[in-house]
Amino acid sequence: MLNYIWSGIVLLSVVCSIFLGNGEKLSAAIVDSGAQTIQLLLTLAGVMTLWSGIMKIAQESGLTALFAKFFSPLLHPLFPRLDKDSDAFGSITMNITANLLGLGNTATPLGLKAMRELSVMNGHSDTASDEMIVFVVMNTASLQLIPTMLGSLRQSYGSNSPFEILIPVWICSACALSVALTIAVGLNKRKRRL
Repeated sequence: MLNYIWSGIVLLSVVCSIFLGNGEKLSAAIVDSGAQTIQLLLTLAGVMTLWSGIMKIAQESGLTALFAKFFSPLLHPLFPRLDKDSDAFGSITMNITANLLGLGNTATPLGLKAMRELSVMNGHSDTASDEMIVFVVMNTASLQLIPTMLGSLRQSYGSNSPFEILIPVWICSACALSVALTIAVGLNKRKRRL
């Protein structure tokens, strides 16, 4: 459905620009935006590559286990059925760490790995387990201490102080995560009682 909406918006824009006599401006905008898109992709690819490498080094060096121990008291009430030494718990921990650093795109492969492991624990059922639901909620409404990608985007577009948004990001992400987890955990408890 979304593809149809976007296609309709693009088609409507092209038709309007032709009828309003802005065809040359449209052509120039298409060429310029293409060049800007490639430049942005290269900037983001560099940041993603750097942090993906750092996260891989963290996994190989055993830093993942340290993060798991650190986050265990916070995550165990949310994932009571998971063993803190399990692969699923380690992947969840690394995903949360990547999200805390504002590395949403780097966190995605870790999140997919965690979901695969949670799915195995759930017996590959068509119904999501409570742990899967809580993890998706945490991943979607993640807390970001250092919004790295957002800072990179702001800097690439000429911001003199790209990280001046830290406090609003902390407030917004903490509020979103608190509300989302409260609702998810509350609904999971209600479902178990029924």
